[in-house]
Amino acid sequence: MTRPAQERAAVVTGASSGIGAATAQLLADAGHPVVLAARRLERCAELAEKIRADGGTAHALAVDLADQDSLGGFVAAATALVDTVDIVVSNAGLTRPGRAVEATTADFQEHFAVNVLGAQTLMRSFGEAMVGRSCGDLVFVTSEVVQEPRPGMAAYVTSKWAVEGLAHAMQMEMEGTGVRVSIVRPGPTLTEMGWDWDPAVTHELITEWQRWGLARHSNFLPPDGVARAVLAVVSAPPDVHFRLVEVEPVAPVDRGEEPG
Repeated sequence: MTRPAQERAAVVTGASSGIGAATAQLLADAGHPVVLAARRLERCAELAEKIRADGGTAHALAVDLADQDSLGGFVAAATALVDTVDIVVSNAGLTRPGRAVEATTADFQEHFAVNVLGAQTLMRSFGEAMVGRSCGDLVFVTSEVVQEPRPGMAAYVTSKWAVEGLAHAMQMEMEGTGVRVSIVRPGPTLTEMGWDWDPAVTHELITEWQRWGLARHSNFLPPDGVARAVLAVVSAPPDVHFRLVEVEPVAPVDRGEEPG
């Protein structure tokens, strides 16, 4: 049986901004103790302080998913803070532009170190104890590029395909253990991801995506729209399993108005 929210502690990576920060906030608002994790510790600490001021329970810890030693220290510290972790949201990710014939092996390795190996280590580290307790939620936040790959982001697209492959394998392996493994796959979302790209490169890629029909309209998801999907996944009754949830922005209403 799923425990009450106030007893189900959650770990959220990439919690310094965007989807991760919104997810940590919503989980805390729903009564879950939360551990906010990211490389930018000061941003996590600010949000954790706000959550505590609002009456919630929150802790901030630094973690670098590309560093296995950092991950090991983080898992130990998080467990010491909240004792039992029942929810893990693997949200942190790396995305940089680069075409397949231009990206180096190091570019691909960097994406895989964070997006795949870091996520796998995180889920393994907390998931083993969940299996022992016969309960828990492991949530992977992926991307619509798995279904609709985008040119110019070869390493990112490949890593996200790998993450969903990992998640689907875990879903089969975890069946019958009481641990739910879920994928939340967002479409275009208004976050800080990509803000450090060269504007000229961004413009070039968006133009190409439009040519392939991958940027159908101008609307973006708000981060808390994705966070609400995560909350719904982990709040489902114990006999319900949301295996894959796709979240997309609503297109602007086409009123068929003629140009003036």
